[in-house]
Amino acid sequence: MELSWKAAVPMSRTTEYLEKKGIPFDVIAHDKAFTTIDEARAIGIDAHQVVKTLLLDTKAGHRLMVIPGDRRLDMRLAEETVGDHHAHLATEQEIERDYPGFELGCLPPLGGLLDTPVFVDGEILRQETVVFAAGSQTEALKARTEDVFAGKDVTVAHLTRDPGDEYV
Repeated sequence: MELSWKAAVPMSRTTEYLEKKGIPFDVIAHDKAFTTIDEARAIGIDAHQVVKTLLLDTKAGHRLMVIPGDRRLDMRLAEETVGDHHAHLATEQEIERDYPGFELGCLPPLGGLLDTPVFVDGEILRQETVVFAAGSQTEALKARTEDVFAGKDVTVAHLTRDPGDEYV
């Protein structure tokens, strides 16, 4: 699979970051999408190929939780993973305040760009490539999974339950 930089597309903070890191990517422009499921539909791919990035507030600060687009974050697993049973999803106001320039629901899963540790669900690492929000509701990026999630600020964790799993 050949990925490349798309020079004709205006640079965003996200694409600029990937370019500086030497990570090849493709830009995917799409109709406005407010959810990961909508984004997958707009692009014409299955929702599990798109990753969802959620911002968790913990006693140690923000943490990015990255899960498959067709799954839901299991808060109990997330709390255990970060070691904070009072962790909670950040509010829209907190996201807008702490990450200006990124539209709501469009944080990229790039801890280095956002200066935030990343926790990625292990299921995502089974995919050769991932598609993720680039900071706006009309642009996504496709890159090799190993390139996106390589680095010391990335922790692999089980963050979702399989469909049909019982909650105990």
